[in-house]
Amino acid sequence: MDDILNVKDLHVEIKTHHGIVKAVRGVSFHLAPKETLAIVGESGCGKSISVKATMRLLPSNGRISRGSVQLEGRELISLSEREMLKIRGSDIAMIFQDPMTSLNPTMTVGKQIVEMLKAHRKDMSAADMKKRAVELLELVGISNPEMRYKQYPHELSGGMRQRVVIAIALACDPKVLIADEPTTALDVTIQAQILDLMKELQNKIDTSIIIITHNLGVVANIAKRVCVMYGGQVVETGNVADIFYRPQHPYTKGLLSAVPKLHEKTDKLHTILGTPPDLMNPPQGCPFAARCSHTMKVCQQYQPPFTQFEEGHTSACWLHDPRCHLEEGNSHE
Repeated sequence: MDDILNVKDLHVEIKTHHGIVKAVRGVSFHLAPKETLAIVGESGCGKSISVKATMRLLPSNGRISRGSVQLEGRELISLSEREMLKIRGSDIAMIFQDPMTSLNPTMTVGKQIVEMLKAHRKDMSAADMKKRAVELLELVGISNPEMRYKQYPHELSGGMRQRVVIAIALACDPKVLIADEPTTALDVTIQAQILDLMKELQNKIDTSIIIITHNLGVVANIAKRVCVMYGGQVVETGNVADIFYRPQHPYTKGLLSAVPKLHEKTDKLHTILGTPPDLMNPPQGCPFAARCSHTMKVCQQYQPPFTQFEEGHTSACWLHDPRCHLEEGNSHE
């Protein structure tokens, strides 16, 4: 089955007063129909900007310097802004991180859903648009949708506001739904409800989902495949079982070890020592070399190639090279 979204060698630069930040450096990933892909990594690794670039939603000082983004075989990078306006919200939609800032506080939630329909479903009558908006509110699990349709965002709880944001994103039945940290601003109980809702909706409307998160618990709950990003690059890709039970990259192992475990009684959390690389002056070699306990000279001088393990499981690390005889727990200077 052909991929619905295919991103290859994507490079994104952000121009600042201090210089150019190479925020995304050669990112590639693909998304199959009805699949859920999680992109994980710590803050600043480039996960959000990579996905926003696929929708051409970069800030005014950002640009795609190289790469390809294809939606069902159609190249998006070369399209005009007018053409992209027809695709955003219709073919690709995004659920943003904070529902309170994503919604317009001066408009009722029903009107905000209708605005999306007006932009992409011009053949619908006003009555049909209102009916569709109420149906969407009901679809995302909001009780008494006719009443909620007339309410303003401040009259709803955080979980309900996030459901409204999801309803807006789903208004035009997008082929790809991007969720950027959709549960960050919510408490644990509501987080679980939103994740369950997204899985349920995916089965109902047959959409493909990309979820961006640093919460590995979210990944285990909803995703089929995972891309691990660090320093503006993808360092490991695999299915959920590969990443959680057979991680290969030192950074992935570090992320997993930092997750508190219920069966361990300790007053100290595991951390990855050091800080992320400066992407204004990115490292010449492996982006994780400065923080890796197994770093070698080759790591600091050359980018590691990807090594494939099981089908679809790849990792970019010099430790996988057959010429490397580094034993676990040792490091070479």
